[in-house]
Amino acid sequence: MSKPVIVALDFADDFECIEFLSQFPKDTDLFVKIGLEMFCQFGYPFVRSLRNRGYKIFLDLKLHDIPNTVRRTCEMIAKWDVQMLTVHGSGGSEMIAAAKKGLEGSNTNLLAVTQLTSLGQSELSEELMIPQKSQDYVTHLAKLAFDNGADGVISSALEVPMIKEVTDESFLCVTPGIRPKTAQVGDQKCVATPKEARELGSDAIVVGRPITQSEDGFSAYKNICQEWNK
Repeated sequence: MSKPVIVALDFADDFECIEFLSQFPKDTDLFVKIGLEMFCQFGYPFVRSLRNRGYKIFLDLKLHDIPNTVRRTCEMIAKWDVQMLTVHGSGGSEMIAAAKKGLEGSNTNLLAVTQLTSLGQSELSEELMIPQKSQDYVTHLAKLAFDNGADGVISSALEVPMIKEVTDESFLCVTPGIRPKTAQVGDQKCVATPKEARELGSDAIVVGRPITQSEDGFSAYKNICQEWNK
């Protein structure tokens, strides 16, 4: 797998999204993320329309349900020709294995979400009552995902070296919360620059607002790609 910059398409409507994408030349090898909000609004037809444009798709649905339901859902998604799909690692070993089973025969990489980047140590211990340190919890879920057939995880760049250590170098680490030095952190608590993520071993980065809210989205994308690929 190449090391892509994945653009998070967090738009209020599909027209605004298509208008944004029109900035990109047709030959751009673009990898885009469709999250829960846009998917709930526009569904599979929107996914299909972007695939028909030649874009690679990261479908970030963070599935979390009983194993049988997740397996059957993944069996449907396996027909959609998307490149990445997420489940919650906290759904457990049986659910992760069921998701991978549902994707059999497709080229979709299964990624487990370890800890949401909006959650810090205080939320983990005080709200969720998880006694482990954040990094220990993340590496535990990454190892659980690895042992049950997942192709990778979503994690902070800071945790990538530890995840690679308990899994394998080929185990994908896809990193959200990426902000260039000049960008605001926003609601993300675990952030890194593209350069930092690359140095820490991330296999792909996900970037939203620094690109999608830029006056020139394509130039912002190119600048981040340049920093990421140095």
